[in-house]
Amino acid sequence: MMFCFSFTGMEKVIACTHRRPDALCRLICFPWAGGRTSQFTEWSTLLSNSIEVLCVRYPGRETRCNEPFAKDMASMVNETTSVLLEQLQEKPFAFFGHSFGAYFSFAVALHLKEKYGLEPVHLFSSGAHAPHSEAIRSIKRISIPDAKDEEVIAYVKSIGGTPSEDLHNKDIRNHVVVTFKEDLRVLQTFFFDKAEMDSPFSCDITCFNGSDDTLQDVQAWQELTSGDTSFYELPGGHFYLLEPSNEMFLTKHITRCIENAGL
Repeated sequence: MMFCFSFTGMEKVIACTHRRPDALCRLICFPWAGGRTSQFTEWSTLLSNSIEVLCVRYPGRETRCNEPFAKDMASMVNETTSVLLEQLQEKPFAFFGHSFGAYFSFAVALHLKEKYGLEPVHLFSSGAHAPHSEAIRSIKRISIPDAKDEEVIAYVKSIGGTPSEDLHNKDIRNHVVVTFKEDLRVLQTFFFDKAEMDSPFSCDITCFNGSDDTLQDVQAWQELTSGDTSFYELPGGHFYLLEPSNEMFLTKHITRCIENAGL
C-alpha cells in the first residue's frame, strides 16, 4: 500500500535531507525517468560540507503520488523555477541530471538564463545525448499509446536501475510502467534548437556516461557553452552511477569542480 502526504511550496517539490544554511553552493539534482529522490539526497553524506544537496521531486510519485503527472516539460520547468528561484538568487548553484534529468536540468538552466540572467556555476550531465542530437528527435517519434507494458518492463530491465524484486511486485511494476510512460511523454515535449542561438551558457559542463551505454553526440555538449567541457566514461551501462565506486568518483569530482569554481 502506498501512503501519500500533502506538502506545500518548496517541501513538496524539493527534497533535502541535510540542510546546510552555511554552504557556499547548492547542488540541484534531477532524477531519471521514473526515478526517485532517494538516490541523490544521500549524496549529501558524500559531498563536502560546503555543498547543500537538493533534489527535484517529480509529480505523480513519492509524496506527490496523489498529484497528476506533468503534461509537458514547460510546466515542470515553470514549477521548479518558481519554487527554487529565491534560493538560486541567494547563492551559487550547480545542476546534476541523469538521463531524463539531464534534459530537464538543461531546460531549467536555459529558462533561468533567458528569463532571469541566472546561470549555474557548473552543469553536470549524466547518461544523456546532447540535447540537440538526432537521438532526441527519434524519441519524439515513439508512439507511447502503442507501447505494451511488457515492452516497457523489458526495456527497464535491460537498462537496469530498478531492483528486480520490485518488478516482481505487481503494484510496483504497474507504477513503474505508468511513471516511465508519463516521463517519456514529457520528454517528447522537450525542444531545443541550437541553430537559433549561440552557445547559451558560459559555465563549465561535465558529461559522465557508462562505457557500455549507447549515446549519440555526447561531444556536442561542448557546443552549448563558451566555458570548458569535460567528458568522463565510467565502467558500466546506463545506470553506471549506481555502482558505489562510480558514485564515489562522481561525488568527489563534483565536489572538486564546485570548490574550484571560485565561489
